[in-house]
Amino acid sequence: MFTGIVEEIGAITDVAPSGDGVRLTVRAPKAVSDAAHGDSIAVSGVCLTVVDRGDDWFTADVMKQTLDMSTLAGVDAGDAVNLERALSATGRLGGHIVQGHIDGTGEVLEVRPGDRWRVLRIGLPPELAPLVVDKGSIAVDGVSLTVSAAGDDWFEVSLIPETLAATTLGRRSAGDRVNLETDILARHVQRLLQVGATDTTEGGSR
Repeated sequence: MFTGIVEEIGAITDVAPSGDGVRLTVRAPKAVSDAAHGDSIAVSGVCLTVVDRGDDWFTADVMKQTLDMSTLAGVDAGDAVNLERALSATGRLGGHIVQGHIDGTGEVLEVRPGDRWRVLRIGLPPELAPLVVDKGSIAVDGVSLTVSAAGDDWFEVSLIPETLAATTLGRRSAGDRVNLETDILARHVQRLLQVGATDTTEGGSR
């Protein structure tokens, strides 16, 4: 489990084919400072497992399903990524509950600068739109954010200077793709409603 509070901006240093997936090597001095084999680290919102590590780097395998669902399919050496270690039992939940299980990707449609902040409008896949609400939580490239506006096929987030400086979102421009993870509570409610509707239609009970 993660909180969506990015700890450092790391960098992809190698992308090696591994079966139908890839093995990534990531420069991550802070993230590996107390990491061990098998630990979880979120890479731009995607929960990956450490399979090897050095003083300032780690490697992780990315399966085909994850590549199909996320922007990790297009990363190259030198690309910047947001990094967060898994939440410890005694840690603070500063953002919101983030699993590191990406729902899909969205496209940055517009970047509107302000005096000290920036607004990103991001396009939504149709299946995710019902899960995104105004003032609700969403993780974009692993960053916990509050939705500041929502339409039928888009939503907006407002980025403060700290977020712009401490995450890769400050480098985003129109046309970029980003990883999206919707609120887990919204997903559970949607599933409960779907199951309830099915039971009612079929005349069943639980």
